[in-house]
Amino acid sequence: MAAGRLTFRNINALAPMVRVGTLPMRLLALDYGADVVYCEELIDIKMAQCRRVVNDVLDTVDFVAPDDRVMFRTCGKEKERVVFQMGTADPDRALAVARLVEMDVAAIDVNMGCPKEYSTKGGMGAALLSDPDKIEAILRKLVSGVSVPVTCKIRILPTLEETVALAQRIEKVGVAAIAVHGRFKDERPRHPVHCDYIQAVARAVSVPVIANGGSLDLVKSYEDIEEFRCATGAASVMLARAAMWNASVFRSQGLLPLERVMQEYLKYAIQYDNHAFNTKYCLCQMLRDKVESPLGKQVQAAQTNAEISEALGLQEFYRQTEEQLQTRRDALQSSSLPSSPVVDGGVITMAVKFERREYPPQITPKMVLLEWSRKQRMEQPLYETVQRPQDRAFQSTVTLDEKKYRSSLWEKSKKFAEQAAAIVCMRVLGVPEGRVGDKDSDLVCKRKRESRKNGRAEEERRKKLHVADDVLQELETSEQRVVMKTGSETSERSAD
Repeated sequence: MAAGRLTFRNINALAPMVRVGTLPMRLLALDYGADVVYCEELIDIKMAQCRRVVNDVLDTVDFVAPDDRVMFRTCGKEKERVVFQMGTADPDRALAVARLVEMDVAAIDVNMGCPKEYSTKGGMGAALLSDPDKIEAILRKLVSGVSVPVTCKIRILPTLEETVALAQRIEKVGVAAIAVHGRFKDERPRHPVHCDYIQAVARAVSVPVIANGGSLDLVKSYEDIEEFRCATGAASVMLARAAMWNASVFRSQGLLPLERVMQEYLKYAIQYDNHAFNTKYCLCQMLRDKVESPLGKQVQAAQTNAEISEALGLQEFYRQTEEQLQTRRDALQSSSLPSSPVVDGGVITMAVKFERREYPPQITPKMVLLEWSRKQRMEQPLYETVQRPQDRAFQSTVTLDEKKYRSSLWEKSKKFAEQAAAIVCMRVLGVPEGRVGDKDSDLVCKRKRESRKNGRAEEERRKKLHVADDVLQELETSEQRVVMKTGSETSERSAD
């Protein structure tokens, strides 16, 4: 590695893989010995709408879409070694996206090899191979417009001569490296890789060539990586499926047991709040033909990271990590948000959290507010709750008497979010909340009256039962006396 600038010579890289190349897998590959990691292909149109957000809870930088989905998440641990790969067919849009992320990544890569329809239908991916003018325009715009290295990843063309000519044209633009997937556009992973094409490109250009496509036949262990490099004459090697199946393929000491690799992956997924469905997908890819095993079935059935953690025996790690993250959220929210009411878009907001321990058993803010609204002859409160995709937290807005109230803090569940909204409403209106130690609310008073009434009724019932028991006991005693007397008379007659 060159100090301060990424080099692509003599490296082993994690290839860009859709749904697999998210932050947990990239960090895992780095841990096991990968020199460079590529993110999954991200489409320029979607990325151009994102805003850059520093996530102080996770210690990450997130690129968040208008619908609050996190499109790309990265962290300091990979900053000097992560390559951002985009799908694009437009030079200007490509530059806009590259400038958005360039301060947080080590290099920019353009996907020119993906044959899937979602990529090619917009003129991206492998569709670019038939338009070398556009390839040149995109790469030239990027090379001259950003401060980090620019690379591209291509597939081989129908003839060796065409492939070499395209690579030479790309080299002249000023790219830092060319990754070559040694299959034709219409070939799939089951087809053998064409090492001779990669070798021809490597001989024809002076920039580093990264060989890709050897996972099926050639690369099953760390030692195989060097053999694939020699077979292609490339400067470096890029692994996709071999790394997806077991990321410890990058370890010079050899492969680790699959379950251990899965656990290490899951730890990163938990630490960086990876979406459960993405986590499950990656774990199932690792399991391959063992996906129908007892462990595989348990992973497939899981719907949350908590359930996945249980399947892999990491329940305690999950619990501790969630507590740590929640503590960070609470600290950041309480220090940065005002505690007095603020009007935000027609909604009255306060920084309020619902703490269950602050309220008596069987009493909640929602119940108190409902009871108060009935007494005031108002329509009952209406709650509207939304969930934030990046961390699946909840925020609720309550409407009462045509006014809206909301906590500016996000809660871990829908129920807690609604309780927090009810608290904001009551604090703004000056309604007693019914907290332990506060002036009793109408509902608390009602419950106390009901409790006293129930207590008196219970005492009366116990008294009646006691009287009944006394009567019954007296009757039993009388019967015993009669029986004893009758028995004595009978005995006397028998003696006579």
